[in-house]
Amino acid sequence: MKIYNSIVETIGNTPIVRLNKLGKGLPGTFLAKVEYFNPGNSTKDRMALKMVEDAEKAGILKPGGTIIEGTSGNTGMGLALAAVAKGYKCIFTMADKQSQEKINILRAVGAEVIVCPTNVEPDDPRSYYSVARKLNKEIPNSIYPNQYDNPSNAQAHYESTGPEIWDQTDGTITHYIATVGTGGSMCGTAKYLKEKNKNIISVGIDTYGSVFKKYKETGIFDENEIYPYLTEGFGEDILPKNVNFDLIDTFVKVTDKDGAIMTRRLAKEEGLFVGWSCGSVMHGALEYAKDNMKKGDIYVLLLPDHGTRYLAKVYNDQWMRDHGFLDSRSFGTARDIIQSRNGKNSLHTVSKTTKVSEAILLMSKEGIDQIPVTENGNFVGSVSSASLLEKIISDANLQQKNVGEVLEKTMQFVAPDSTLDVLSSLLNKETKAVLVRDEQQNVHIITQHDVLKAIAQ
Repeated sequence: MKIYNSIVETIGNTPIVRLNKLGKGLPGTFLAKVEYFNPGNSTKDRMALKMVEDAEKAGILKPGGTIIEGTSGNTGMGLALAAVAKGYKCIFTMADKQSQEKINILRAVGAEVIVCPTNVEPDDPRSYYSVARKLNKEIPNSIYPNQYDNPSNAQAHYESTGPEIWDQTDGTITHYIATVGTGGSMCGTAKYLKEKNKNIISVGIDTYGSVFKKYKETGIFDENEIYPYLTEGFGEDILPKNVNFDLIDTFVKVTDKDGAIMTRRLAKEEGLFVGWSCGSVMHGALEYAKDNMKKGDIYVLLLPDHGTRYLAKVYNDQWMRDHGFLDSRSFGTARDIIQSRNGKNSLHTVSKTTKVSEAILLMSKEGIDQIPVTENGNFVGSVSSASLLEKIISDANLQQKNVGEVLEKTMQFVAPDSTLDVLSSLLNKETKAVLVRDEQQNVHIITQHDVLKAIAQ
């Protein structure tokens, strides 16, 4: 009899499927490694089980223990399955941009889920990284696997995903293409494949708002590259230890919109009901192939997860329309607002050492009510007329103090291609302006008035 002892024994050995329609007309072949055939419907099952088993072998995960991890959803599912099979408890922290489906699925398999804010620094005590680490310190007999830096992550793919791809293609693979988040599925797999054939090219898929591509190309960790994005599961505002840039030959960046549209095309044209990042992989692969694919090339794309995680987002027509991702409506963008200014930049800033009285005079002169605050070329906060007025009433001497003493939160950076719908959802009573960095690294400010004006046109 062929009977598995538990669900985790079914992890791995996922199929590779030829893509017949997308990429048609290009000289090579596109193959998809379809990871939703794993029991938790994602590639993260592989490394989740590996991290748990390695922790058991090291003696740091003991019977009745608790697994605590920060996750975008899929790693949590893999860890939860391992926990069910082995008798552990699970607590997961997630950023609030993750889909409700992911949260519901994790709770369905017995995990506790704590939702944390997305738009905070990684070392902020509210971030899902920090909350997970704090819980690990507070809860006895618990482990924090830390998928970002845990070598078991990449090792799992070195031991399974890489060998599977090599065997399934009879060693004919020429290019391996995958998203890069924690780095495990890209770098563990690429390491194995490159050991088998050093000429195999690995292409990492990154997103706008993530630091990877620029860091690979320049060696500079540029915080100016970081801003919120909608795509889930890849791209980072940190440099995980599992991301080995020597194993990634090049990066291609993909926008939220392009990834979302291609995800739906994979379902309709190839019958692959996959997750959002899978569309990003496909779009990025096609962009790379346009200039690089040669006859006989075999591109293997890792498609990480299943479409059930995104029913309320990518596969929801109204959500797609609301974010300007469907062509049935015409949407302006932050870029359009900037271009409408005909080269004039309306951004005014003050430094932390500027007197409050000077900041007030500048706001009065320019007819603005909120100004970004800079220090050494970096944006470190903001001041607003409403807040200053409230503080001056309580302290008449405030005007002679430095702006640095009355700082409010830093204005949020957004992508140049953010649609008016997205911008309007970000701008509210507390947030009256956002910042945009263009291709020339110039920073522009967009206010509620700018968005209203653009909508009215």
